[in-house]
This record gives sequence, C-alpha cells and structure tokens, in this order.
Amino acid sequence: MGNAIKTTLLLGLMSGLLLVLGEYFGGSGGLVTAFGFAIVMNFVSYWFSDKIVLKMYRAQPVGPEHPLYQITARLAQRAGLPMPKVYVIPDPSPNAFATGRNPSHAAVAATEGILRLLDQRELEGVLAHELAHVKHRDILISSIAATLGAAIMMIARMAQYAAFFGGGRSDDREGGSNPIGMLATVILAPLAAMLIQAAISRSREFGADAGGADIAGTPYGLVDALRKLDTASKRIPMDANPATAHMFIIKPFSVSGMLSMFSTHPPTAARISALLGQS
Repeated sequence: MGNAIKTTLLLGLMSGLLLVLGEYFGGSGGLVTAFGFAIVMNFVSYWFSDKIVLKMYRAQPVGPEHPLYQITARLAQRAGLPMPKVYVIPDPSPNAFATGRNPSHAAVAATEGILRLLDQRELEGVLAHELAHVKHRDILISSIAATLGAAIMMIARMAQYAAFFGGGRSDDREGGSNPIGMLATVILAPLAAMLIQAAISRSREFGADAGGADIAGTPYGLVDALRKLDTASKRIPMDANPATAHMFIIKPFSVSGMLSMFSTHPPTAARISALLGQS
C-alpha cells in the first residue's frame, strides 16, 4: 500500500474516532464540534506535526560543529537525501527518531542518552535507520499518527474528568447518563488510536532496519546498537507520550501483559535476527 494511501487511511480512521467521541459526549452539537476539530487537526498534523513533536521533547537544533550533524551529513549524502535538520533531545534515556512531511522537510533527533551510550559505528547504524525512514517516506504518517493520537488521548482524558465530575452526554431515551458506555468510550478510544498506530508502524521498522544497513554499508553497527538500546532503555525509561512511542527507534518504555498487544515495535531479538540474516 502506498504511503499516500496509508496517510489518507490514518487521517480518516483517527478523524472517525474524534467524531465518535464528539457525538457520544455532545450529541449532534458535539459531532459538529468534533468535525470542525478534526479538520483543524488534519491541517495542523500535515503541516506542523514535526514541529509539535520536536517541541514536545524540547529538542534543540545543532549545527555542523556537532558530531551528530557530521555523521548525519555523511549518511544523508550516501543515501542521496537532502540534509535534514538535526536535533538533540535533553533526555538521559537512549533513543532517536526522524520526523517531517517529506525528505526535503525532514529532521533527525537523538537524545543525550544515546550519544553517551553508543560509539560512532553504532550511532551511524541508528542514524542510517532513521534516514531510511526518511527515504521510505515513513516520516509523514508517523508524525501525523503521533499528533492525532495525542489529540484523541487528550480528549478521552477530558471525557474521563467529565465523567468523574458528573458530566457527559445524557441518554435521551432514558433521561439519564450512561456511565458504562462513557467508561467504555474513554478506555477504548485511546486503545483504538494505539492499535491504528501499531498496525501501520510495526512492519516499517523491519524495512527501516534493512534500509539503514544498506545506507551504513553494514548491519553490524545497528545490531550492536539495538542490543545496547534494548537493555539501556529498560534501565532508563523515557518519559514519553504514548502517542509518539512508534516514532522512536526502540520503544521508550517497557510494556508487558495485555499492553504488549499495543506495542508499536517488533521484538528487538526479531529485528536483530532479520538484520543478521541479510549480512
């Protein structure tokens, strides 16, 4: 499926969730309000999702004097890509992501933690992975998913507070509120948003791993990086918004039990096996 179709599908599904929430909690008036909100969110998500995500993590731009910029520049030239903007995130947890709406408007961000953890060869593997996302044009759909997912979770949280304080939509037929239906909506809406993100993003990690190995010229830097990141990210989890978890090279926090069903990343061991299988 082409990325243009995926992006349209994502916008449609998440906009639909917004409309369902609006209609449930506000009736016809809420539906109209949610429709207007969905239009605004779609516009903002397409044009500004990268800036929103970078600001969310207080990412700071770096220039040609920074080693991260220098490595990215070499790899971008090797991949035949325009030079992306490069950012450092002030966070001790090791991780990285790429964002933007196309290769000409792309950005690569890495945490201070990953710069301390990895050597140059491993960091090259990580940055090559992120540039593969740029080359495959994954970054737009990833950024839009983050922005709309965050919006849906925010609305569901607001609805939860409304339910707690006795708000919510009245049931016209029974003349009272429907707390069970409200609770189900509050729980299911963010889970549905997470499922949409996971369904679209999990397979892309294998493609970016393979593409990154091609850009770097070897899979071994990324293999060693993934091993280190898998251990270190569990020891130092990132305080990340769940709606943006799919953007990172490795999930920024540990999940277990039922929540593992909604993981946006395939198991690290499976990714390493796939990389070693192509070496």
